[in-house]
Amino acid sequence: MAEFLGLGLTHYPLLAGTDEHMAGLLRWTLTDPDIPAELKDPATWPARMQQEWGDDGGVAAAARHRAELREGLARTRKELDAFRPDFVLVWGDDQYENFREEVVPPFCVLAYGDTEVEPFELMNNRGSPNAWGRPDHMTFTLKGDRSVSRRLADGLLNEGFDVAYSYAKRENAPFPHAIANTQLFLDYDNAGTEFPYPIVPITVNCYGQHAIARRGGLARFAEIRDEQLDPVGPSPARCMDLGAAVARTLAGTDSRVALVASSSWSHAFLVDKDWHLRPDTAADRRLYDAFVRGDTDSWRAVTGTEIVDAGQHEMLNWFCLVGAMKELGMTLDWSTFVETDVFNSNKVFAVYGEQS
Repeated sequence: MAEFLGLGLTHYPLLAGTDEHMAGLLRWTLTDPDIPAELKDPATWPARMQQEWGDDGGVAAAARHRAELREGLARTRKELDAFRPDFVLVWGDDQYENFREEVVPPFCVLAYGDTEVEPFELMNNRGSPNAWGRPDHMTFTLKGDRSVSRRLADGLLNEGFDVAYSYAKRENAPFPHAIANTQLFLDYDNAGTEFPYPIVPITVNCYGQHAIARRGGLARFAEIRDEQLDPVGPSPARCMDLGAAVARTLAGTDSRVALVASSSWSHAFLVDKDWHLRPDTAADRRLYDAFVRGDTDSWRAVTGTEIVDAGQHEMLNWFCLVGAMKELGMTLDWSTFVETDVFNSNKVFAVYGEQS
């Protein structure tokens, strides 16, 4: 029988940049002419946000935020090494990378084999040097296991869970950064170049109605005023079902499997109701409180509309993990919530250990 470890972490792209650029998304948002001027005035911001912003646009706070994130990443890496997985299965969102106008599946198993990945491509495009001082176009090998991925897709389809699968990434498009950054950050000290474990990715259409409409990312209010929304993405409950199906499919093998949710929680640039200025911390805290209680019923009751309203699109990756942990009867050993108003998204780290 298989053995499992459950992990949750962030793939926050700006962690790959320097402290001077970590608040870059908020700086960009503040230049949107359609946001009321009074709301862009730091004097009107909540006290915590003012403190983080400081008199240097968040640079000093960025160093503290980086330290908190590195601590969470070190804890998850320590647990991963102690477990010694045969492979790491990662649920990560596709942010207009493989999922483009030609086809947008709800879920896709990436059966790529070893792939050369340029981890700093996204930050290069944002004009930020990387935090390691490595060459801009450095690559690392993201080890895959095509045979495991194929068997996983086959098992899910035989169980009646209709997933897509892919043997090659889209040409002239970046590798899904949710997956690449998982390796980059779990091997932070080496900038991802010495990560020893194969990764089996499942990409999730977390962006749903914004997948093509906003190209999975940032948008000015003038651009979204009359936007044509796409069909919705998979519901939170369906993502939990996928997690459970993955657990059942792998349970009968003799593998040691780390199951990983890779994403931050609510994203400021997706919280339209708050003018893209800060994440929806209240919504995140409600789900986090249920998360640490093991209250999966509350998670299953969340609707896709609520997810979009709170800018929690990428949390669908965590719903996959929660569904798998519920199916396997695994308990939460450790978790922490890293709160921020300035650095785009709240981040959560988690470790699930014992199986019942």
